[in-house]
Amino acid sequence: MKVNIQQTYKSNDTEEWLDVVWTRPIGYQWARFFDALNVHPNTVTIFSMVIGVAAAYFFASGSYRTEGMEGLIYNIIGVLLLAWANFYDSADGQLARMTGKKTQLGRILDGAAGDVWFFAIYHALTLRFYFHHDLEFQWLGIENTERNSIIATLVFYAFAWFSGILLHARQCGLSDYYRQIHLFFLKGKAGSELDNSIQQQQIYRETPWKGNIIYKLFLLTYINYTRSQEKQTPQFQRLKQTLKEQYGDTENIPQEFRDKFRQLSLPLMKWANILTFNTRAITLYISCLIDFPWLYLVMEMTVFTALYFYMRYTHESFCKILNAHD
Repeated sequence: MKVNIQQTYKSNDTEEWLDVVWTRPIGYQWARFFDALNVHPNTVTIFSMVIGVAAAYFFASGSYRTEGMEGLIYNIIGVLLLAWANFYDSADGQLARMTGKKTQLGRILDGAAGDVWFFAIYHALTLRFYFHHDLEFQWLGIENTERNSIIATLVFYAFAWFSGILLHARQCGLSDYYRQIHLFFLKGKAGSELDNSIQQQQIYRETPWKGNIIYKLFLLTYINYTRSQEKQTPQFQRLKQTLKEQYGDTENIPQEFRDKFRQLSLPLMKWANILTFNTRAITLYISCLIDFPWLYLVMEMTVFTALYFYMRYTHESFCKILNAHD
């Protein structure tokens, strides 16, 4: 049965315009290609991880201050590889919806793919800074000695670690959670991947180690991922508990309430999309292409963090109001 591209979307509400005109059409063609070869969506996700890590290598070697045209070419290759990884990251979900091959491991792998890419990229940017920081030292009036280079690189790495682990992970994790919440009220349980840590812990306990070592290890990280999402959304957790007590099964929540929640949640979807991949990647591309990759960290620690707090404050506020009036 042939599936058209619109059927591979999660929903029109949660699709970003750049995904609709660029990522999804290309991802759809890759999904059709992999479907013809009977490739499982999880395999496509792993391909995307490998390609994304390869992109990091080229970003690390991409300074054209000292490398000249070769460095610029490395930058461009890094951009193309990361874009390719993202096409595969789109294709795996589209393929899963086309074929019905949705698995819990697939959900976990899909969420982990971007983390794998950027974990490698943050380390790549640190290496790039170590080898190519001459202009920054000149601006700051620092003597370019080996000792100063090591100290400055360690400082850069600390900022990269802070930016990636504490900021990036929270921004993307919460954005994904808000999209899944939105899909839950829009489409119900079947149309969302809204998981919780208690449910994941139960799956972990019931899954034997024998033959499932990798899956169990991924489950451990996913439990922490969902627990972090829940800790950041106390007002939504209270609202969810109220709805459970009042209506029992979540499918019994009145449509009027679902529509009201969607109306309040929909404006936040654009911010959730900005904090996931496209805007973040474009910022990284520009920062590397102009040969100041540290600008990406500055954007992440300022603009993206401000959007994160605004999105979180707004979502928590209307959940509190809905809970009080329900």
